[in-house]
Amino acid sequence: MALSADAATDVVKHLIKVRQAEADRLDRIHDYMRNKRCGIYVPRSATAEYRRLVDQSKINILPLVVTAVAQNLFADGYRPARSMKNAKPWEIWQANRWDARQAGVYRAALTYGVTYASALPGDPVPVLTPYSPRQMTAVYEDPINDEWPIFALCVMVQRDEQGRPVNRMRLFDDTMVYRFIGTADGQTPTFDGADEHGLGVTPVVRWLNEYGDIDDGPQGEVEPLIPLQDSLQQTTFSLRMAEHYAAFRQRWVTGMKITEDENGNPLEPWNAAVNRVWQSESPDTKFGDFAETSLDGYLASRKATLSIISAIAQIPPHALLVSDGISNLSAEALAAIESGLQRKVGERKTSFGESNEQLLRLASLAAGDETGWRDTSAEIQWRDTESRSLAQVADALGKMAQMLGVPPRALWSELPGMTDEKLQRWEAIADEDGGLAELHAMLRQTVEREPGGIPGRQPADTPA
Repeated sequence: MALSADAATDVVKHLIKVRQAEADRLDRIHDYMRNKRCGIYVPRSATAEYRRLVDQSKINILPLVVTAVAQNLFADGYRPARSMKNAKPWEIWQANRWDARQAGVYRAALTYGVTYASALPGDPVPVLTPYSPRQMTAVYEDPINDEWPIFALCVMVQRDEQGRPVNRMRLFDDTMVYRFIGTADGQTPTFDGADEHGLGVTPVVRWLNEYGDIDDGPQGEVEPLIPLQDSLQQTTFSLRMAEHYAAFRQRWVTGMKITEDENGNPLEPWNAAVNRVWQSESPDTKFGDFAETSLDGYLASRKATLSIISAIAQIPPHALLVSDGISNLSAEALAAIESGLQRKVGERKTSFGESNEQLLRLASLAAGDETGWRDTSAEIQWRDTESRSLAQVADALGKMAQMLGVPPRALWSELPGMTDEKLQRWEAIADEDGGLAELHAMLRQTVEREPGGIPGRQPADTPA
């Protein structure tokens, strides 16, 4: 049942408070991902030289952690049970350019722990729209068991005719999409109309980074690594300070008469520099130097921090350049090193795959396809991105076909790098070749049966 304008406004006000409660955490994660926050202490009296060293120390490893997982996630098809062809809802996926846009959904879920997308009726196909959790907030009666939220609020910051910032809000429930306009502080939403979608469920799907922590909700890949990211930058800053001020060997001299000008200032040749040599004719002159600061401790500390990040994030050490002795590896050895990452990717494929399937079922409902909406057996097909030797895989698949009797065409999809488009092209070529082979066999049988050769054709020694 549709809400009244006043009731919908009350719901929006409540969801704004929910958004404000999680805004600080989400903004903090966003700023760390964009390298806008730094754990290095900068006093108010810091010089420009000091601040420049701070800027040079902002080495951000967090985007790499997200990218290492996200680049292994690519949905390549949507197949019904016992079928080699994509289901009809996959056409909606393609029409919405979701092949490219899916990466943004996975990255947002990996970064923040959760993200959302909506599917609404459209012409000619339903419209799929992704949202980050900084744009959308959804509430569930039972966050663990409920498939669909009760309400979802989307807030987009735009500008009005006078150029002033305003919040364009949309409230989703199981029957309507309510529109609101609010001020930049989000405190005074004004009802601006409503549209019926008629889907019977709130048309919003969420992607969870992991289902493991049921007590405290989902957590992204970035937040647990923030203290280590601060430690890495602090160590890097100490390294930069040592390089800048203490790594240069300082020299000293005593018993040397320094020539001065008429104002009592030392002349230029007595300034210390890396390209100048001091000399003296006095036997009382002594030269010496102060030892430079060793950088080995700072480098070892930074390497240890990267190793801890690699272990916690299940990222291969060579991805973070902490892989001494790893070079010229075979495909089997590389796969062994990346086994932890692949287990993590497999867990994300399970979680994200369920959400992708839920989105495609919702898109089917928005398109009026009841069969696609009720089909809960169809599954997302993920592209194989694991590091494996093509020769090794081909040999294993060949043995499966010969020793286990698996149809060869059923094994094509297991080849590394196989895409759905390539698979369909291979099948079309195979069908075409199979048809020609069947025709050739029929012709051979006809020639063997007919003494005159092919029906309708005169023997070579018979006059026409």
